[in-house]
Amino acid sequence: EFRSSLTGIMLLEILLILGTIIFYFLRSRKKEETLSFKEGWWGRGQKPDTEEDATIWPFKVETTEKDLSDLYRRLDEARFTEPLEDSCFHYGTNSVYLRKVVSYWKNQFNWKKQVEILNKYPQFKTKIQGIDIHFVHVKPPCLPEGQSAKPLLMVHGWPGSFYEFYKIIPLLTDPASHGLSDEHIFEVICPSIPGYGFSEAPHKKGFNSVSAASVFYELMLRLGFSEFYAQGGDWGWLICTNLAQIAPSHLKGLHLNLASVTNMGFTHLLSILLGRYLPGLFGFQEEDVRRMFPFLKKGLYRILSESGYAHIQATKPDTVGCGLNDSPVGLAAYILEKFSTWTDLEFCNLEDGGLERKFNLDDLLTNIMIYWVSGCIVSSMRFYKENLQKGIGTQKHEKLPVQVPTGIASFPNEVMHTPQAWAQKKYTNIVSFHLMPKGGHFAALEEPELLAEDILQFVGKVEKEQLWRKK
Repeated sequence: EFRSSLTGIMLLEILLILGTIIFYFLRSRKKEETLSFKEGWWGRGQKPDTEEDATIWPFKVETTEKDLSDLYRRLDEARFTEPLEDSCFHYGTNSVYLRKVVSYWKNQFNWKKQVEILNKYPQFKTKIQGIDIHFVHVKPPCLPEGQSAKPLLMVHGWPGSFYEFYKIIPLLTDPASHGLSDEHIFEVICPSIPGYGFSEAPHKKGFNSVSAASVFYELMLRLGFSEFYAQGGDWGWLICTNLAQIAPSHLKGLHLNLASVTNMGFTHLLSILLGRYLPGLFGFQEEDVRRMFPFLKKGLYRILSESGYAHIQATKPDTVGCGLNDSPVGLAAYILEKFSTWTDLEFCNLEDGGLERKFNLDDLLTNIMIYWVSGCIVSSMRFYKENLQKGIGTQKHEKLPVQVPTGIASFPNEVMHTPQAWAQKKYTNIVSFHLMPKGGHFAALEEPELLAEDILQFVGKVEKEQLWRKK
């Protein structure tokens, strides 16, 4: 009897050990799970049987006199509404200021000069998964002997464009000329998200962030880059994150200036309730507490008051899009409001929305013109529906961790703050997390030097320790 009970205990022990091994094996397998590359066809009609033409051809921004006279006619015929007294930007774009913008647009803004600026960097197009993909590709003007340029993919978001990166590109391709360290020099690739700017819009439903990441991965391989870095904010954050999940062995490092975590666990919720009183327990720094609390005001109310546009775009983008695509003044009002609020929430207390404190009208109108001349506002808004219509936290990519070396630049005026303690549940290999001294959502356009410095130091860490080889 003793021997049989001993045998039973031994069997139980063996089963427990086997169970533990299987559990850890399955867990490690789950940890290493990647996201599937999304092979789509987004062109018109049926996918042809022939292989896709992989030609890359040069592109230049061009508009006709007819396009411009049509624009000026619409600006001349704009119908303005009177704002409420003392409403500043609390109700959205203030039409007193909007009249000033439209007057500048008609009388002083020189689109032809801005087209020359847009065309100063080499631009190209290539067909991927049935649609034309537009991208800017800038190589360093000179490289120190024995040094090679590091390819860097930079992805914009909504309502931005590839133009957001025009001020940061020279800092990355020629850092020494701008007082930055030239230990690492970049070759920068800035594509337009399909449906944005000069990239063709998908003709079929279902084009989401994973689709965009797959297209950009194919673009980088087509350009001959099997290893590269990726940087993004806004939708660029999600597209680059998905790219890190699809091709972790090809992405040397991921740099983000927005890191939203959509899959919230119990500890996240607990930290919202108690983090203000026990910050150390949840890994919060003083600055995290300052940016996040009181959570009702700086979290919940802020989300509710600032996310109306997202709800519309995630449900019925084409309805409001029709109006914006027909009226340049309506388009400007819609886009400018975001450049005000997302740069600094306090700007809503100013009659001009603080827009010219951080940007100039030429830059703001150039971005708006990219939307206008390409007629892309509706397709750009549809990206919200494709990404959000199934609900937040329901997609496979939201549940998968990111193991690629990650650098995060957390700007203080971003609409929602993500503390490092939250970010590292998703990004398990954060090598650099910096609470930036100033700046908001459109970091590359607003604070190009700060963002460039952060990218350079992050890549320096990854390269020095060869971190991507240890993923």
